[in-house]
Parts: sequence; C-alpha cells; structure tokens
Amino acid sequence: MSTIQQLKHNYIRIPKKTKCKTKALNKCPQKKGVVSKVYIEKPKKPNSARRKCIKVKLSTGRIVSCHVPGIGHSLSKHSVVLVRGGRTQDLIGVRYKPIRGIFDCRPVLGRLTRRSKYGVKKSKHN
Repeated sequence: MSTIQQLKHNYIRIPKKTKCKTKALNKCPQKKGVVSKVYIEKPKKPNSARRKCIKVKLSTGRIVSCHVPGIGHSLSKHSVVLVRGGRTQDLIGVRYKPIRGIFDCRPVLGRLTRRSKYGVKKSKHN
C-alpha cells in the first residue's frame, strides 16, 4: 500500500530482490561433482550426534560441503556425486546434499518411507 506522500510525488516502489541460498549451483537444480574429502561433523547446540559430511568439488570449480542424508553411505575420495541444494539446520555452513541412488552415492537399504529422498525404488509387494 502506497502512502499519500508516495502518491503525491509519484515514487515507484522497487520490489526487494531475493537472495540466492545456493550460489555454487549457478541457478541450476543440480550439479555434478567429485568428492575430495569424507569427514564427520558435530552439530551445534542443543543437538548431539556425528553427522556424515563430504567436501565436493563441483563441475563449476567451487568446493562445497555436503551432508549425506540417511543411514550409512559408500562414498570415498574420488567418488562422483550429483549435488542438490538443501540446508542442514544444525550444521554450520552446510547448504548442499548429494542425491542418493545416482552415480556413486548408493541408495539407503531397507528404506520404506520418504523413499524418493534416499534413492530407493518401490518394492513389488507394497
């Protein structure tokens, strides 16, 4: 809603520009990358765990840190992964995740719920 002053002087309202949260992907939904380091990170307070993380060198040349979702993974140095956006709330500076079930990132075994997030195909008896 414009004020009387703005209407009187014919000011033009400039809409706010939204900030991109996944700059390393260059406005693409996913980017391919190579794992350069596999490590474990501790979340910030009040959570307590050992989160599995990887450093990935993307095809754009940028190095980003990713959180590997799900139980267990088979990633090691020089593994090829497809990276998507997606922040991990309790890990500082981790804004990306690898897509499970594509390239060298294996799907989660025995997953029944939210299967698409973890690369698991629908079983025939379900």
